[in-house]
Amino acid sequence: MNMKQWLQVEYLPIPLIALMALTRFHHFGDVLHLPDASLAVFFFAGFYRKKAFFVFLLLLAGLIDYIAIANGTSSWCVSPAYVFLIPTYAVMWVAGRYCSKFKSLNAYELASSIGLMTLAASAAFIISNGSFYLFSGRYTDLSWAQYFARVVKYYPPYVGFAMVYGLTIYLIIKLFKSMPDTQTAYKEI
Repeated sequence: MNMKQWLQVEYLPIPLIALMALTRFHHFGDVLHLPDASLAVFFFAGFYRKKAFFVFLLLLAGLIDYIAIANGTSSWCVSPAYVFLIPTYAVMWVAGRYCSKFKSLNAYELASSIGLMTLAASAAFIISNGSFYLFSGRYTDLSWAQYFARVVKYYPPYVGFAMVYGLTIYLIIKLFKSMPDTQTAYKEI
């Protein structure tokens, strides 16, 4: 079974849903909580290729945010710009969908996937932060240069956490595929 087949099997959504549910409550994490894995989750959800799963993850993200805010998490980020999380996550999902064409984890395909994940996470950062600047109503007298100076410090963790999760998931897949028992079991499928 190649990577594409493995990532499109029916049980892929379960670990992705669990990862988002376990990490989304604290976007940058702290001593007791892992940082948000939503970007990586949407990237790998693109491998699954079912549009209904994308919609389900969007609804789950909204539900988790609602529960977090109801339990004391700051609602600072919830504004009219919140709707721009849809294209933010769509960028990651489309990138994952494109990478699903790769059939193995050879060096070229892995590098291509990681590069595309990095570009997609960067685009997601621009969409989510740019829309927040334009539509949140919180920065009415701030120039683009001033806003950029304030948010540039959030870019490394935003993309970095997505990449750490993405690399970890790829490593798990590579380890899983390299185990002799799984290789012989999947040859029958």
